[in-house]
Amino acid sequence: MTALARPDVRLWQSWSAALLEFGSEQVHGSGTIEVPLGVRSTTPRETCAYVVAELQRRADPTVPLENDMVRSDYFWVIDSDSDSDSDAGSEEVVGFIATRHDLTAFLLETGGHIGYSVRPSRRGEGHAGRALRLALEHLAGLGLDRVLITCDEDNEPSRRTIVAAGGVLEDVRERTMRFWVEPGQGRRQR
Repeated sequence: MTALARPDVRLWQSWSAALLEFGSEQVHGSGTIEVPLGVRSTTPRETCAYVVAELQRRADPTVPLENDMVRSDYFWVIDSDSDSDSDAGSEEVVGFIATRHDLTAFLLETGGHIGYSVRPSRRGEGHAGRALRLALEHLAGLGLDRVLITCDEDNEPSRRTIVAAGGVLEDVRERTMRFWVEPGQGRRQR
């Protein structure tokens, strides 16, 4: 079952395996853009702990952010085995999703309110669509009535995922497709 989980060091081995699968590909929605590829290739527990603390800081409304940052909630997309009684052993990190509370000029052009990715070995299983619907519910709970989601013009799977979640294409800017979604639509389409 696809679910969203707050980043947690207890899942560091699965988190590490997921990051390794991306290789040099950007891991949208993970908040790990600052983690150099050399470090990502080993992803020790300490790196995971650092990333988890940083993602928690970015979500904390009491912590001031740099001028170019917006408050964001980060989630790890997990696939949990409901038949298992073990804790972390029954959950696999299959992707990442970030929900941004506001938009900067850059995010309005190319980034949007939501960034997400699914690890290469788990693509095509529906995790992106289910995670996107859950993220839209989260943003609706924060009071957002309109959400921007973007994808590259040549990313057909992501385009289909966004449209299935209710995305309406506004335009294409610099090869970036810009879709608007009313968060409540995700709940109605189940």
